[in-house]
Amino acid sequence: MPSGEHSPLLLSMRGVRKVYPSGTVALSGVDLRVGAGEVVGLVGANGAGKSTLIKVLSGAVPATDGAIEWEGASQAWAVPADAQAAGVATVYQHIPLAHTLTVIENVFLGRTGWRRSSVKLERELAQLLERIGYAIDPHATVEELSIGQRQMVAILQGIAQGARLLVLDEPTASLARGEREVVFEAVRRLSKSGTAVLYVTHFLDEILDLTDRVTVLRDGRVVADDVTDDLTEDALVRSIVGRELLRVEQQEIDLPPADAPLLLEVEDLRSGDRLQGVSLRLRAGEIVGIAGLLGSGRSELLHAIFGADPDARGTVRMEGRELSRSPRAAVAAGLALVPEDRGKQALFPDFEIWRNASITDLPTLSRGRALPDSERERERARDAIRALKIKAPGPDALVGELSGGNAQKVVFAKWMYSGARVFLLDEPGSGIDIGAKADIVELVRELARSGAAVLVADSEFSELLAVSHRVLVLRRGRVVAERASGATSDHELVGLASGLEKEMQHAA
Repeated sequence: MPSGEHSPLLLSMRGVRKVYPSGTVALSGVDLRVGAGEVVGLVGANGAGKSTLIKVLSGAVPATDGAIEWEGASQAWAVPADAQAAGVATVYQHIPLAHTLTVIENVFLGRTGWRRSSVKLERELAQLLERIGYAIDPHATVEELSIGQRQMVAILQGIAQGARLLVLDEPTASLARGEREVVFEAVRRLSKSGTAVLYVTHFLDEILDLTDRVTVLRDGRVVADDVTDDLTEDALVRSIVGRELLRVEQQEIDLPPADAPLLLEVEDLRSGDRLQGVSLRLRAGEIVGIAGLLGSGRSELLHAIFGADPDARGTVRMEGRELSRSPRAAVAAGLALVPEDRGKQALFPDFEIWRNASITDLPTLSRGRALPDSERERERARDAIRALKIKAPGPDALVGELSGGNAQKVVFAKWMYSGARVFLLDEPGSGIDIGAKADIVELVRELARSGAAVLVADSEFSELLAVSHRVLVLRRGRVVAERASGATSDHELVGLASGLEKEMQHAA
């Protein structure tokens, strides 16, 4: 790949500031440069300003101050169409495709008269596919595609618009390992053909493998801009978190006593072909991990325990009492669910922090347990902001304006004051930075120390080992192995979860 030192400068952003009407300072004089054909990594903790910088670059929000130059000429893009016309294409984490249209219709969306020149467009699509080394049925509808295939369609859409700079926002966050490799190959090919890529991700191994140079944001400022070959992962993490190396390390976690109260019992839980007779037990103070690959039934298990799967059959008991199959009964019994898709399943993005944090405990915060008291709710939110280190101007900040890590902490705040004794966590570190992940890990440990039980599903097995007392391995809806965290490794768990290390299975 070309080095930014020797590539003609394509984009230069200097002194870019963004202050929102609420007073939130998202960017404090950011400089960013990208050379032609260069792959630049943009990293930083949640709330560091990455998303805002991307929005300013793509014309989605105006900068408060600063300058943007494109190929040496000053620019002031008022709307995203202006940036697209200049040659900037942005592929966001949540892929905005038309699901009922075909691949070719999405790639050339907005191209006038495309039906009258379908042969020409099919030829053009074939050239694009060859350019990035990818194959896909042009007439398949997007709703038929996997997440990875949709990601590639979005990339194709960007380069079909004539992009000279492709901005990829967390392109592999929801992808399986094989699908990630497809994206990596596309990035490498695009770079060789002269297209620049601004690569935004929390996966630092991807940054070190793919990029030519890395720009690090922290608290709205650039704190590092280095050639990737000169960096180590430790140095990169130190730049991101602004203190000594902070990693989620595997630690000795005190086991709960053998006679600790049994809080959760699950027996022969089934749901179609998704769950095939899962049984487990959790005691007070215990953290149990669920390790499984995509399609193993991780999320389905947690939702079934919580009563959110109407097809589930089996027995779920809380403190010896069998639960009826509904989320209402689960919450009343002391169960809490932190789902993977917090934006759709756990939060109200258009509501303030105080409304979200109090929604599970409104009777306690209401006058006479009937009339909501907004000031009590705000005070609860202030307590949560302090206790969980939520970065926000105050309780009136909209959850939809928070970074992923801070929004995740609001989900925890919602349950922490509800009297929950068993926490079901589905990918709690998904889409958040390493600093926020460390905060979440410490929060989980604190829940266990306080006597709660935690069942946590995570596709990052090293993170699972860092927080769990023991791990259950799930494959095709069945528990196929159990390991004490201190007696296994992420390598073994991957082998067990994939069925490649059956010979390693032994009685726990």
